[in-house]
Amino acid sequence: MRGFLAASLEVLEVALVTVGAVFLIRTFLVQPFLVSGASMVPNFANGDYLLIDELSYRLRAPTRGEVAVFHYPNDESTFFIKRIIGLPGERVAIRDGQVVVSNAEHPQGETLQEPYLPLATQTNPRPGGKNEYELGPDQYFVLGDNRSASFDSREWGVLTRGEIVGLTRIRLWPPKSFQAFAAPQY
Repeated sequence: MRGFLAASLEVLEVALVTVGAVFLIRTFLVQPFLVSGASMVPNFANGDYLLIDELSYRLRAPTRGEVAVFHYPNDESTFFIKRIIGLPGERVAIRDGQVVVSNAEHPQGETLQEPYLPLATQTNPRPGGKNEYELGPDQYFVLGDNRSASFDSREWGVLTRGEIVGLTRIRLWPPKSFQAFAAPQY
């Protein structure tokens, strides 16, 4: 009986440590995310299973070109995935099918070269929408890679840093599309 009790306590101890470790990892480090919809095609497809890094953005600010998961500003229970285009303090303009970013380094504006998009992709404002967006000190402008089918900052406005959950790091599913991601260099 004494041996059975000792073995049971050991199994319980291992189970508690395991549950605690999984809780800490899911809460502070990595979160799974399932892509729903076509707004990020061709880079992310409906049904892709991703791992989201929740730690990086606690240690540094998001950078241009990274793909982030965030709470939709108009419904915090809904999560979106989009690419970060505009950074705090910048002006983002949509002109002639291109994205132009103005900041201290490029006060006249710089047309973004977006190598992750299919050739000839056009970025257009939404009907009745704005062509320019001034970003405050804690605001980001995000766009889907499938510009014609993305519900993004062109329609609902800018995103605050507090709404960003994490950075897309790895695609786990489907297996033939397994990939680790890094931010593109502009």
